[in-house]
Amino acid sequence: MICTADSKTKRIGLIDIGSNTIRLVVFEFSKRHGLKELQNIKTPARLYRYLNEDKEMSDEGISVLIDTLKSFGKVSDKFDVEELYPVATAAVRQSTNLDEIKSRVFEETGVSLTIVSESEEAFYGFYAVINTIEIEDGVTVDIGGGSTEVTYFEDKELKYSHSFPFGVVTLKEIFFKDKPHNDKEAINKTIEYVKEQFSSLRWLEKRYVPIIAIGGSARNIARIHQSKNEYPIAGVHGYEMNIDDLDDVFNTLVDTDESDLEDIDGLSKDRTDIIVQSNIVFKALYDEVGAKMFKFSRKGLREGVVMRILEKDFEMPFDRYKVFKNSLLELASDYNIDLDNANQRIMIAETMYYELRKQGYFEHSKSQKKFIRHAAFLYYLGAYIDADSSSQHTYYILSNSNINGINHKDRVKLALLASFKNKSLLKFYMDEIPWFSNDEQDRIQAFGGLLKFCHALDISNTSIVKGLYISNVDDDTIDLTIEYQGDSIAEMYQADRQKKHIEKITKKNLNLIFTKI
Repeated sequence: MICTADSKTKRIGLIDIGSNTIRLVVFEFSKRHGLKELQNIKTPARLYRYLNEDKEMSDEGISVLIDTLKSFGKVSDKFDVEELYPVATAAVRQSTNLDEIKSRVFEETGVSLTIVSESEEAFYGFYAVINTIEIEDGVTVDIGGGSTEVTYFEDKELKYSHSFPFGVVTLKEIFFKDKPHNDKEAINKTIEYVKEQFSSLRWLEKRYVPIIAIGGSARNIARIHQSKNEYPIAGVHGYEMNIDDLDDVFNTLVDTDESDLEDIDGLSKDRTDIIVQSNIVFKALYDEVGAKMFKFSRKGLREGVVMRILEKDFEMPFDRYKVFKNSLLELASDYNIDLDNANQRIMIAETMYYELRKQGYFEHSKSQKKFIRHAAFLYYLGAYIDADSSSQHTYYILSNSNINGINHKDRVKLALLASFKNKSLLKFYMDEIPWFSNDEQDRIQAFGGLLKFCHALDISNTSIVKGLYISNVDDDTIDLTIEYQGDSIAEMYQADRQKKHIEKITKKNLNLIFTKI
């Protein structure tokens, strides 16, 4: 049955049984609010270590798996999960006694294991990426404990995929057994092996596209780099690095004594012994692809599986070609933005931008116009928390939320515009995140002032303004005619108070002419 009502919700529990960790994520989905994560817990089960030379999983390993599933099942019950999906990857998939594992799991837990094939594992990671990141052409990489999946896509369509029979745990077992994490010989042999593996794929060489990295090892490397550079905003989804940044993290890891690895900010305790191997893989792939950027996706296998499940019950729950637009709509739902009021702000802001551009105060720029539209749509969404400090809440929410389809710098720019109150508060925000040149700062202040003035023209939320245009310009004054219907007393008062922002842009006095139509 296809669910079309916006109010329909579905709660799913996804247990990701990997070679290194087992993780439970509880998701809730609705068309209005999108896919939300309600709970995320894990245990470093290291199932791969329970495989013997014949790839048979020991009774102890099966018991660890069953005990974990029982525990996660109780958590799922507390969250009123409608459907629970335990999905297993390399460690279980490669087990020669797979039938025994599945049988014992079902007998003792009552749930059926879904075994994800190599091609499916690669696909699910790719699918999550194209639905949460606005990159049209790229390479994805998901390194787990026992396998590494890579894909290449063009125009958000999968072209090639491959699963390599190595992961961070297997690389450790092969090259670092009984050796420290920074053993030079082990590192060199691992580099040689990984490069040889990647070069075997003819379709991977010199694609010159971004690499999107998925999984826990990728998140840890991103967080280490963020901590080293005192990154001022939250989240790794969409975080970007280059080869020098990867080298910087790698050097930090190998220069740190094994006993001190746990003290590295951003590095999880259960990954200290495998993080170097993942960094080697990423650096080798960067070189093979001739990558232009290394971007991290917090969305991977789990989200890809859940997205495919939801497509059975909801009509077009995701649109890979409208990632950012859908993120804005989800924010609007989360913070109770009235769409009629938001669209009124957009109309006023677009018209005002156009009128000022015609007079030469702004250059013609499609990207600038888009930013103004988006900021007008979200303007002062922080009022949902507290009206008196709506600017501060708006800035914090937008700058620190994982908004799909936008990079971190643009996310902060959006936050600055949508929260604009005055020059001093804008400077305070910018001093916290010094990412913008003087010209960019001036432009953000001008656009922010424009939005503040436009907000004043619908301060009553009654959409009285039907049109506006610059009717006359002389040496000292600009006449702005504002056509309206209804009662304009609130808009007249607020617009007169906020017209100073337009006067700063034009360096002229602004004469407001309210005309009833």
